[in-house]
Amino acid sequence: MTILDGFGLVGVCLILVAYFLLQVDKMEAKGLAYSVLNLFGAILILVSLTGAFNLSAAVMEGVWALISLYGIFAVWRRHRSARY
Repeated sequence: MTILDGFGLVGVCLILVAYFLLQVDKMEAKGLAYSVLNLFGAILILVSLTGAFNLSAAVMEGVWALISLYGIFAVWRRHRSARY
């Protein structure tokens, strides 16, 4: 196992933990933690693909990261509007 494999496995674990916590009602889908875990998981998986590129996996994780960024922005926007 290479260091890139390790990054990929940690990324997968982050995404799976976020999904599990969502399913057992320990995390909110619209919460910051869910989107952050998904973003870092997707980034780590993308990093792992630099060793053995797979286009379909790269597209999947790239879109996953973009959706997670949207979620983070939505949380920030809700928080900002709640202050005013």
